[in-house]
Amino acid sequence: MSIAYEAIAAPELLRAYRPGLSSLFSSPQHTLLAQGVTSVVPPAGTLEDLSDRVSHRLRGGGLVIGAIPFDDPASAHLVVPAQTRWADPFVTGDVPAAAPAGEWRITPVPSPADHVKGVRRVLELLDRGAVDKVVLARSLELTGTEAADVVEIARRLAARDPHGHVFAISLPGEQTLVGASPELLVSRIGPAVVANPLAGSAARSADPEEDRRRAAALLCSAKDQREHAVVVGAVADALAPFCRTLSVPAEPSLICTATMWHLSSRITGRLADPATTSLDLAVALHPTPAVCGTPTEAARAVIADVEPFDRGFYTGMVGWSDDSGDGEWAVTIRCAVVGAERVRLFAGGGLVAGSVPEHELAETTAKFRTLLNALGLRTGDAS
Repeated sequence: MSIAYEAIAAPELLRAYRPGLSSLFSSPQHTLLAQGVTSVVPPAGTLEDLSDRVSHRLRGGGLVIGAIPFDDPASAHLVVPAQTRWADPFVTGDVPAAAPAGEWRITPVPSPADHVKGVRRVLELLDRGAVDKVVLARSLELTGTEAADVVEIARRLAARDPHGHVFAISLPGEQTLVGASPELLVSRIGPAVVANPLAGSAARSADPEEDRRRAAALLCSAKDQREHAVVVGAVADALAPFCRTLSVPAEPSLICTATMWHLSSRITGRLADPATTSLDLAVALHPTPAVCGTPTEAARAVIADVEPFDRGFYTGMVGWSDDSGDGEWAVTIRCAVVGAERVRLFAGGGLVAGSVPEHELAETTAKFRTLLNALGLRTGDAS
């Protein structure tokens, strides 16, 4: 599918966004506004079936946009929009909106103390060799007297992290999945394949000198380097069967958002078979050890046993795929599900041997800052 860019800036597309009637997805390459719904992709029992159904639905042209959950393909929400509009990506300097108004009561699930207990339970399993890595998450449930303003939240996210993947995806039940993910699961444009796994994180500091120290410490951290290498190896192994060439960096680099430093590796390849779609690649990758752990099934079982909530779309994937197979899929992190008078935020961290429970709690608190800031709330409200 050939993309026709409009002679407007991304903020103008965002102003045309209407929760419940449209979806927005912005990457470092472009911004997509999908308006209306022509059809909904039928639910499927497996991710492979879902990819097949998308390919079948797109035989007549167009694209799908939406979100796929962490662990329930039957709950995936992918739609064929009635109209698509494209613009350039958000850029640094887009003026942030005022903080969204509203008063919120915040309930951590689990409580910070219980999350630390959960981390200790997982560390015991790691020490016994039952699993090598587990990504453990927690959530915040916000209730208020009025609905959150999704447009203003997305505007603030885009202003703070314009080089990430900003999304506002309309979901069933008058809900919206909104966030700003720094992590590209995979993109496919023609034969070019790109994946950008992140693993290993450190909170940013407002003090420039301390911020530089934290970045340098992360880059030199043996624990974080090991965690990152596991993720990169898994992503490369999953992509290799689909690519005739694959380039994997020997060492990670640093990238940052407004709130976090991350270890990053940009993996690039060329497709062996042009019939392989972006969603095929995303299905082969999901879930990476960056959001689940390793071995995958053992980590899934630990997550189901320890986390006291359903992740839903958190740590799934969000993005689009068109009739030519091109598309972009981001890992659904730094996100919230916004409904009438209720907002759910999510944050997690990878646990490996040597992880410190209190440090892991602090990491999730730092990761909540992305959405808390967009809602005009303080970081301290996360703990």
